[in-house]
This record gives sequence, structure tokens and C-alpha cells, in this order.
Amino acid sequence: MKVSVGVSARHVHLTKEDFIKLFGYDNLTKLRDISQPGLFAAEETVTIKGSKGQFNNVRILGPFREYSQVEVSKTDSYTLGVIPPVRTSGDLDGAEKITVIGPKGEITKDICIIADRHIHIRKDEADKQGIKDKQKAFIKIEGEKRGIIEVSYKVSEHATFELHLDLDDANAFLIKQGDILEIIEK
Repeated sequence: MKVSVGVSARHVHLTKEDFIKLFGYDNLTKLRDISQPGLFAAEETVTIKGSKGQFNNVRILGPFREYSQVEVSKTDSYTLGVIPPVRTSGDLDGAEKITVIGPKGEITKDICIIADRHIHIRKDEADKQGIKDKQKAFIKIEGEKRGIIEVSYKVSEHATFELHLDLDDANAFLIKQGDILEIIEK
């Protein structure tokens, strides 16, 4: 089976309450849709700040969530001076403390993670293939920096079939947005 790659740079998910604290108004402004149904990149950006450094103009992804979360790569963590755990989105157990700064305020919370590699798949398609949520899979990477990486399936009612890697994983294997990779059994 083949799967398209989506490469994810650092970004932020916010609750409506946290967004209001940062921006002083109550609605995200859609910049463009992204690959997963119903999700979008917002026009609004924030600064994320750790003990050693910061990144400005970090994109917020919408819509609002029930939790705020900052997703960075391991390389980003060195600049920020944080040690975030690798987690599935929404699992903030042991997340690193980080400050998120907007034009009207800031929040400091334990919400910084490195997102685990995953394949989005629609529930009906997963059921047809006998795939369960969080089930492991292996991706075969061809080319100059070939290899095999382990990922997990993320099953949901509305999903575009796509492998999500962070920038570090993509760069390590010379993978780019839209590349087609093979799912194998190991």
C-alpha cells in the first residue's frame, strides 16, 4: 500500500479561551485549508518561547481544540531550551512548559510536545483493511537515505489518508511534502 507524505513544521493548536487571552478577540481567521478535512492554517501567528530562545511567527492551526498544544521538532527544542516528549497529538502527559505570546497577552503552560509519526486514515477505510487506531505500521523509504520507520495509525471519522512526519524526520530521509512512500509489513 502507498501513502502520500505531509511534512509538519512547528505549529500551535489553541483553545478558544487561550486564543482570546493572546489576541483579545474570539475567532481565528482562515488563511487556507490544509490536507485534513475541516482543519486550516490561520492568519494569526504567535511567538513560542523557551528558557533559551524563541520562534516568532509560528502558525496557529484551526479550528479551536479542547486543549492547547505546541508541536515542535527536536531541532527546535534545542533553540528553545526545552525537552518535550514524543507524544500523540492531545496526549500532554509530561509535556514541556512553554510560553506562547500573542499581541494582547501570553500563556505559560505544560503543552509542548514532539508529535509522533502517524498515518491518518478514515474509520470506514481502516475497518475495510482491518486497521485499528494506534496500530503500528512500517514505512519503507527509498533513495539516497533509505530506511524503514515505524509509525502509528490515527483512525478518525473524517481523514485524508496521509503520513505525517515532522521536519526532522523528513530531512533525515530526504523526504518532501507529497512524496509517495510504501507501507510494508516487517
